[in-house]
Amino acid sequence: MNGPATARIYLDYNASTPLAPTVAARMREVMEEAYGNPSSLHWAGAPARGHVERARAQVAELLGCEPPEIVFTSGGSESNNFALKGVFFARARQLETPHIVTTRVEHPAIVEPCAFLTRLGAQVTALPVDGTGRIDPDDLRRALTPNTILVSVMHANNEVGTIMPIEECAAIAREHGVTFHTDAAQSVGKIPTRVDDLGVDLLSIAGHKIHAPKGVGALYIRSGTKIEPFVHGAGHERGRRAGTESAMLVTALGEACRLAGDRTRISRIRTLRDRFWMALQQRFGDRVALNGHPEARLPNTLNVSFVGKEGAEVLAGLDGVAASTGSACHEGRVELSPVLAAMQVPEHVGMGAVRFSLGRGTTAEEIDTIVSRLTHVQGVN
Repeated sequence: MNGPATARIYLDYNASTPLAPTVAARMREVMEEAYGNPSSLHWAGAPARGHVERARAQVAELLGCEPPEIVFTSGGSESNNFALKGVFFARARQLETPHIVTTRVEHPAIVEPCAFLTRLGAQVTALPVDGTGRIDPDDLRRALTPNTILVSVMHANNEVGTIMPIEECAAIAREHGVTFHTDAAQSVGKIPTRVDDLGVDLLSIAGHKIHAPKGVGALYIRSGTKIEPFVHGAGHERGRRAGTESAMLVTALGEACRLAGDRTRISRIRTLRDRFWMALQQRFGDRVALNGHPEARLPNTLNVSFVGKEGAEVLAGLDGVAASTGSACHEGRVELSPVLAAMQVPEHVGMGAVRFSLGRGTTAEEIDTIVSRLTHVQGVN
């Protein structure tokens, strides 16, 4: 007879989040009642349009902007592509070699569009980071040229949780008249993301990172920012992104943003994360290392390296625990992620990296259980 199944523990909230119950309830409500086209002027379209605009106002409330500055998208990747390509195509004819500044630790949804734009004639500068994953704003200042059209710096890193000095960087860009974008997919709902406080012109949101479903996101576009529409067609989203809006999905995003405005859960999650890190230090001492900034870091993110181990090996021993590694196996060889490599984490340390990202469902009992299982994995009595 088989023994009892190992309890499943989810610590991969930076990858995706479960639907919040009220988000699911709102989706069902809209799916059943608002079947009309939001652009239609008759009685069936009006309810759908009402849901779309209510959601737009909820997203705007979280970001501290005006509702018309919110454009709904299919998610964080589209929002990032919209920001980079939209600014490029709006400015490309004015300059022989448009210049974009970004960093070496960006998400692929920034890295790949930048690579695409280089094939169209753009020049891209990727700023280095220090050992904690942060850029030096002075490096940004030195990188700007008369041809710089856009700076894109992520608000918080998805792997190690390090928070970038966005306010200072955005101020530098503004001094030079350069549009500033931040990928805030990981930071929304975890740390403040008021656009005027940050000083940004463009900001990306991914719904499934804040307990909304996959397939919906938003791009904040500051009024007056020159940007080419991402999808051409009819005049949806004030002519900036063609395609009939999904009232159900954008309602879900709006409700998720409303919930994200409640900051009471964050302190509890931070306490659990710190408890987790302290327990690991007590158990393993110098055989465990923190990756990322010790203070300027997302309150839910703990990226640690089990020195001398491989991340996949550690996770394999954590039966039932969902988390992510900081390395990948290619043709039998473990390679560091580009983020850890950019941070110059030694290979014997970085190959043992595991990212644990906590969320609203995480409990102290789960943390204690994982520490116990990790003790077994590491062979510590």
